Amino acid sequence: MEVYVNLKKVGRNVLLTICDCEMLGRTLKEGKIVFHVKNEFYNGGKVSVDEALDMIENSTIVNMVGKNCVEKAISKGYVHPEAVLHIEGVPHAQIVKLSFSS
Repeated sequence: MEVYVNLKKVGRNVLLTICDCEMLGRTLKEGKIVFHVKNEFYNGGKVSVDEALDMIENSTIVNMVGKNCVEKAISKGYVHPEAVLHIEGVPHAQIVKLSFSS
């Protein structure tokens, strides 16, 4: 199973985006939520879902959308099932790793 990933440095953070291939380019709407799965945000290339999840270790912010990648992240313990937002039935999850320095 392949997913699209994009990895970029934003200030002191490393942003990783992951989306299931069939989600790229879609717009999800539910209530007041309008969620664009934009090509320029998510498409940095295709990798296996396992490779994408391995990239979480070195990322400080992770944004993922799609049943396959979110369920796999839950199964590996990266995301708590109750932290998943569903938009038009499609799972979306975010991970933010906080670090404090003195």
